[in-house]
Amino acid sequence: MTEIIDGKQIAAEFKETIAEAVSELTINQIQPGLAVVLVGDDPASDVYVRNKGIATKKVGMQSFEYRLSEDTSEQALVDLIRDLNEDDAVDGILVQSPVPDHINYETIVETIDPAKDVDGFHPVSAGNLLIGMDGFVACTPLGCSILLKRTLGNLSGKNAMVIGRSTIVGKPMAMLLLQQHCTVTIAHSRTQDLAQQCARADIVVAAVGRAEMVKGDWIKPGATVIDVGINRIGTTESGKAKLVGDVAFEEAKNVAGAITPVPGGVGPMTIACLLFNTLKAACARRGMAVPDLFSDYL
Repeated sequence: MTEIIDGKQIAAEFKETIAEAVSELTINQIQPGLAVVLVGDDPASDVYVRNKGIATKKVGMQSFEYRLSEDTSEQALVDLIRDLNEDDAVDGILVQSPVPDHINYETIVETIDPAKDVDGFHPVSAGNLLIGMDGFVACTPLGCSILLKRTLGNLSGKNAMVIGRSTIVGKPMAMLLLQQHCTVTIAHSRTQDLAQQCARADIVVAAVGRAEMVKGDWIKPGATVIDVGINRIGTTESGKAKLVGDVAFEEAKNVAGAITPVPGGVGPMTIACLLFNTLKAACARRGMAVPDLFSDYL
């Protein structure tokens, strides 16, 4: 029987462990702090920022929110980030994307102090991951890696297919799988015979941003499928937007050994990993090791 990987439950357990670690730090008068910056009035971003604030406080961290108007200049945003870089109460900085068109997001990311880059997008973080040094890993691929470990245990020797080559998910995901001694293929829009190549994989991570692109007959029987996609197609009977992943779930669940649903799979892990990165930053900035509580996840 196919295992439906419960990302909500695993994320909840991970956050409980983070809260325990934060509690240990507060004994030493340390309370990690996360600053989240939102520019503009994008409704989805507003929800994400609100949820991040709630989750941050729930694990015992300080939450700092900065909501800026749509016409905020790039220089004003850069100045705010530089102030946050110098603020000792702030351990992690996240600028919610997307930002308005007149702001260069790469410039903003590069302005963040790498020691506070809890999103894992700074070139220093990406470079550390590439060469195998310790650092911040982008939250979504880190969450996928945790789901795989909790589902499969040892990944060594597995054939893994990552569909999508973005710097946010695809490339860092491939690096994480390599660190776990997988044989990794990165597929993209120009990959030939994608379905046939996918069908040889023990692990499939779909992060291409196309609704239900990966069909059930692409999946090797018994493979583990991690669906990163969040696509809105049509509406449900209640009038809400219908969310689907990059994998045709109803087809794939009849073939896969384990699969994440959308929603309720990878999404909850992303915020949990943001909190973990903030904890990690708080410890690193004070020359401390992260409390030894996370062996079941990392």
